[in-house]
Amino acid sequence: MIAYLNNNSEKWLITGVAGFIGSNLLEFLLKNNQTVIGIDNFSTGNKRNLLQVKDAVSRNEWKNFKFHDGNICDYDLCLQITKKVDYVLHQAALGSVPRSIKDPIATNKSNITGFLNMIMASKENKVKRFIYAASSSTYGDHPDLPKVENKIGNPLSPYAITKYVNELYSSIFSSTYGFHSIGLRYFNVFGKRQDPDGAYAAVIPKWINAMIKGEEINIYGDGFTSRDFCYIDNVIQANILAATSDISQSEVFNVAYGGNTNLNDLYEKIKDHLNINQINYELKPVYEDFRDGDVRHSQADISKARNILGYSPKYDIDKGLKEAMEWYINSLDI
Repeated sequence: MIAYLNNNSEKWLITGVAGFIGSNLLEFLLKNNQTVIGIDNFSTGNKRNLLQVKDAVSRNEWKNFKFHDGNICDYDLCLQITKKVDYVLHQAALGSVPRSIKDPIATNKSNITGFLNMIMASKENKVKRFIYAASSSTYGDHPDLPKVENKIGNPLSPYAITKYVNELYSSIFSSTYGFHSIGLRYFNVFGKRQDPDGAYAAVIPKWINAMIKGEEINIYGDGFTSRDFCYIDNVIQANILAATSDISQSEVFNVAYGGNTNLNDLYEKIKDHLNINQINYELKPVYEDFRDGDVRHSQADISKARNILGYSPKYDIDKGLKEAMEWYINSLDI
C-alpha cells in the first residue's frame, strides 16, 4: 500500500476533510506524496483538525493540499472539485443516530442529497474510484453475529436509512452507468482528533474527556451493549486499499477489527489506560435508560475485506487506546 503511493503521485478528493476521519486520511496521504483536495462546511468538522494536520506534515507536503469551504449539497461545486481527480474518499455526512431521530430532514439532505451529488459528479468527471463511508447501522435489527455483508435487517433510525440508500445508489450507478464504487461499513471508529464535545459525541472521546476532568459518565442501558471498536489507522488502511483495488463492480465491505467489547468493559479499559498515564478515576458510571434506535450488539465479520482487499487491521481496541491516549490527554481541554 505504502509502496504504491510512493510510486504513484495522484490526486485525491476528501469530503468532510476537516472531520475526524477526513483529517486523518488527509495527513496520511500528504505524508505519502499525494495531492489532495478537501471540502468541508464545518457543520461537524473543525478548523482545528486542519491546523493539526498542517503542524504534522512538512511545508512542502502541505503545499499539496487545496481546501474548499463549501457544501456537498451544491451540485455545481461538486462538479467543480471532482475535475481531474483520480480518487474520491467521501466521508462527509451528518453522523449520529440520536441526531437523525431529532432532525431527519437535515440528515437526509446531507447524507442522501449530498451523496448523490458527489457520486454523480464523480461519474461525470470520470473519477477512477469512488470510496464512501457506509455504516454498520445498515445491519439494523438483524440478529446474527458477527455481521456479514449480505445479511441485513430493518433499519432502526433515519441515519441507518440514509446510509443504506447510499449503498442502493452505488449499486444502481454500477448497473446503469457502469460507474463502480466501494462502500466501507465502519464499525465504531475511534482515535486522535475525534471530537469529545456536544450531544452527539462518540462514546470513547466523550468518556475519556469526562474521566480526565473527573466527571461522571453515563451508560445507556445495563452496560452489556457491545460494539466492535475500530482504531482510525485500520480505517485509513481500508480506504487506501479500496481506492487502489482493481475491483470491477460496486461492493461493500465491513471495516472493523472483528472484536466485541461491551460498555462495562470499555469503561474499565479506559480507566486502566488513564491510570497508566497517572490519571486516576474512581467514580462509578451512572446507568440510564436505553436510547431509541441503538443496536444492542455489533460485531463485524471482516473476512470479505481480508480476502478481496487484503485488509489486515493492526490495532485492536487496547492497542488503539494506547496509541490515542497521549493525544487525548494532551489535546483535551482539562
